[in-house]
Amino acid sequence: MENLFELALKWQAENGAAMATVVETWGSAPRRAGAQMLVSKTGAMQGSVSGGCVEGAVVLEAMEAVETGQPRLLEYGVADDQAFAAGLACGGTIRILVEPVAQRIVNFEQAALMQSNGDAFALETDLSNWDQRFAGDGQHADLYAADRSTVVDGQFVQVFNKPLRMVIVGAVHIAQPLVTLAQMAGYRPIIVDPREAFGNADRFPGVQIHNDWPDAVLSDLGLDRRTAIVTLAHDPKIDDAALSVALKSDAFYIGSLGSKRTHAKRVDRLKEAGFTGGEILRIHGPVGLPIKSSNPVEIAISIMAEVTQQLRSA
Repeated sequence: MENLFELALKWQAENGAAMATVVETWGSAPRRAGAQMLVSKTGAMQGSVSGGCVEGAVVLEAMEAVETGQPRLLEYGVADDQAFAAGLACGGTIRILVEPVAQRIVNFEQAALMQSNGDAFALETDLSNWDQRFAGDGQHADLYAADRSTVVDGQFVQVFNKPLRMVIVGAVHIAQPLVTLAQMAGYRPIIVDPREAFGNADRFPGVQIHNDWPDAVLSDLGLDRRTAIVTLAHDPKIDDAALSVALKSDAFYIGSLGSKRTHAKRVDRLKEAGFTGGEILRIHGPVGLPIKSSNPVEIAISIMAEVTQQLRSA
């Protein structure tokens, strides 16, 4: 998962940089509040604030902010000649805060460390005088739960939640493209498979791997509302062991590979194990959106799409 604060500090040390952040949106603006784009003094950029609509204009504003050392609040909407020239044709309106990194070194250093540690935190920026501070413990619980950044009483509250995780049980072929898609979507994938021939660093380089039975591993992982669980082993000994823990957790998504017939047998086994029909309904089975997938990559796409759908509708 990209740590934009670390990159901001690196670019600042090299030649200067500014951070652009979506503060508010109206209508069909393409990015949510909290979306960020880092811009170097020379115009290099990382991230996005509009999916391409106004990036060019924001880059120029950010480069000027680096030179002046002053933050600025930008607004683009279709009624604006400047915004139309910048390419905002989606019918929405966005406000973007641009901050020179030089003015935020201390906060960005702390934010970079907290993101690296997987901590949740929120930054509060006063839009009248640009003062910025970290929110206190226990504040903005509703925003953390909704994974939402917004303006509250003139303060832009930017929420950085704990990283999303995807626990993939069964290191089968489908798991390989699914790991890649999960990483691209901002998840930290975790592979669980007691079979070392399947779950190993050669097949999943750089991925956290647990070669143990899933009931033990999942119990230790602390499955929370930022966790998706996908069972792909197609072996009841492995998949059911994972589901027995997942169904007792707060995971926002649980999905299991298999046909409708396979899932019906799975439901019967779980009922025999003491789970209620309501509890078992949490399982998305067959896993993935019904897009007529016919190969591992397409199945992985259908799974990632369904996980995203569940996350955004929660």
